[in-house]
Amino acid sequence: MGMRFQAVIRAVAGVGIGLILAGCAEDIGVDQYGRKVAVERLEGQWLVINYWAQWCAPCRTEIPELNTLAAQLSEQSVQVLGVNFDALQGEKLNQAAQDMGIAFTVLAKDPAERYQLPRAEVLPVTYIVDDQGRMRERLLGEQTAAGLTVRLTALKAEG
Repeated sequence: MGMRFQAVIRAVAGVGIGLILAGCAEDIGVDQYGRKVAVERLEGQWLVINYWAQWCAPCRTEIPELNTLAAQLSEQSVQVLGVNFDALQGEKLNQAAQDMGIAFTVLAKDPAERYQLPRAEVLPVTYIVDDQGRMRERLLGEQTAAGLTVRLTALKAEG
């Protein structure tokens, strides 16, 4: 009975490790409030991913435009996401997002690798990722809600 018990323990442990590894592959991380961002929430959605920093003056004037965009497109399978350029985490990220007046989701984990986004050397920079997870456009400089809406409409029309 001792051998059979050990085999069961090994099998259960193997399944647990497999589940943990599968979970890591799909990890989006948490938002500025420490809440988990479910992969399912982003799958099949167009994403507008904006990199920002507190020291970036154009970012400060762009954030209200992104807040407007997020509110306007929330029912249209478009998610606006922020990423702090300085990789702030935890309470520092939450405080920075509040200071900037950000009303949309800010990811604590940079999604650049997941969506194959080139490294941003200047700010602000905004990436548009389609509903298949492919980067479709890189926009340097300050964006407006109207301008981003036009780009999204054009990219969706291209297919």
